[in-house]
Amino acid sequence: MAERDDLRDGVSPETDELASELMGSAFDLLAAGEPFEVLLVVEGTDGAVSSYEFEDDGPEACLEGARNRVSTLDDAVRYAIAYEGAVEDEDGSYADALLLEFGERGYRAYSAYSLIDGKGTGDGFTWTDPAPAGEMEPLL
Repeated sequence: MAERDDLRDGVSPETDELASELMGSAFDLLAAGEPFEVLLVVEGTDGAVSSYEFEDDGPEACLEGARNRVSTLDDAVRYAIAYEGAVEDEDGSYADALLLEFGERGYRAYSAYSLIDGKGTGDGFTWTDPAPAGEMEPLL
């Protein structure tokens, strides 16, 4: 992995597309009321995308498992991780959210969130546009 100061800012169009597709799939699952812990997609040097679902453990252990998986894939170029959580509102209350982490080899890694409401209600499920949640430790 490159030194943190050597990493490029921003997000490539390919990473943006990978992360957006994962977020869309997670929204579909949430709208249908299909539970998941942590979803991971990884694109390799050959352009093939692999999908993983981490479950059968607590949310934090599943998230750690997904992060570890990315770090151990030698041919990984970019990744995105999605999971449910909550974000603190301006008044100190918490709102349900879909959280997203994404990164690419040679780039800084970032996170974002979308507030969600109406899980399991199909067309009644709503979400906000993704908002930035800050920089993450790069996994590649």
